Amino acid sequence: MTAVAIARHLSLDGVARRIPATLRFALCFLVLAGLLATMIGQRALILRDGREVRLTIVPVDPRDLFRGDYVVLTYDISEIRLDRVAGDKEFAGGDDVHVTLRPGADGRAVAVAVHRTAPAVGGADVVMRGRVLYAGRYGRTAGGRADCADTCSLIGVAYGIESYFVPEGQGRAIETTEKSRLEIVAAVGRSGEAAIKRLLLDGEMLYAEPLY
Repeated sequence: MTAVAIARHLSLDGVARRIPATLRFALCFLVLAGLLATMIGQRALILRDGREVRLTIVPVDPRDLFRGDYVVLTYDISEIRLDRVAGDKEFAGGDDVHVTLRPGADGRAVAVAVHRTAPAVGGADVVMRGRVLYAGRYGRTAGGRADCADTCSLIGVAYGIESYFVPEGQGRAIETTEKSRLEIVAAVGRSGEAAIKRLLLDGEMLYAEPLY
């Protein structure tokens, strides 16, 4: 540490010591409250203004004793075969990925392209940002992992919408419902960040997420 840096550190430390403890606590509280309000506000903007996409889900039901029931959600777009979509073909675990979604024949989103950086899209296409969990030739199946083929590769993607809290006692009912009857409506912001907006059963709203 240089002499200038040491002097600056000592100066800041001295200033901090001269601030009353109650004021320091209040300042810390305001900073934390401001950060929390910013996070809540950003999520509310996504829910209010984001473009909606319908996602097919496969739920599994764990339980959080502190926050009631929740379902862990795996989507059709949680695992993508790169030979079936346009875009980049080389990814590794931990990479950022931008998945272009397009409404299928039934209105539910299907992945049509994946890119390392956000692509320009138009029409009904929506780009959702995620993170690569794994990349390779082996995908998830109900019984474990299966080889998709020597000629194909795939990636597992997390979008930050893999869990959803529901009223106490309802998680098991959702988990045991036939999967084809369930879907999520997600809102996607301009940055590609997604938030769960509604949970549908047979096309009818089962739960709706409040803005705040």
